[in-house]
Amino acid sequence: MELVAIDIEGSGAQDRDHEAILEIALVPIVDWHPDMGSSYCTLINPERRIPRRPWISPGITDAVLRDAPTLARVEPELARRINDKYLVGHNVGVDWRLLHRRCPNITPSGLIDTLRLARCLGSAGSKTLGTIVERLGLTKEINRLAARSVPHRALWDAVAAALLSTTLARQTYGRAGDIDTLIAAAGIPTAGTSSADTSQPRLFD
Repeated sequence: MELVAIDIEGSGAQDRDHEAILEIALVPIVDWHPDMGSSYCTLINPERRIPRRPWISPGITDAVLRDAPTLARVEPELARRINDKYLVGHNVGVDWRLLHRRCPNITPSGLIDTLRLARCLGSAGSKTLGTIVERLGLTKEINRLAARSVPHRALWDAVAAALLSTTLARQTYGRAGDIDTLIAAAGIPTAGTSSADTSQPRLFD
């Protein structure tokens, strides 16, 4: 069962059905470590102007998006990297809803949510990814692995989700290799995810 950490930066939920993907990163998890040599990260040209908004990630501007590939161009590569694999992400239902809306033919096996995992293991506190990884002492390693990125950009956040998932599993279960346990603790079906993660997490279904 293959795992791929994902993060998507979008134009914002206020765009509703017109929300655009602006950047996406995919980081395979191999032997319970982020495989940076096989990672994939790209900006996406939304083919329209994106107004400057406070929540749009640093450095993502119309000027840089103009020269990026379109989603239609990169979708086959996304499908090759995602189909039949489990997507791991922080509050991953948000990323999946946007990806599924824009690329309905992409078919992961399922989702594993690091926010759910952190909550059900009592490691969340704040729901923000940066706060959780800082508290667990992972920030320095994320900065090393994602040296070309910064927090709130897709590659940094995908690497953070990858490290967070394996660190929580290892600290809790003494190993990170039990995927079935991760799915039981933090799995989400690809259908029926809600607009926000408000569920009470359980260790096992």
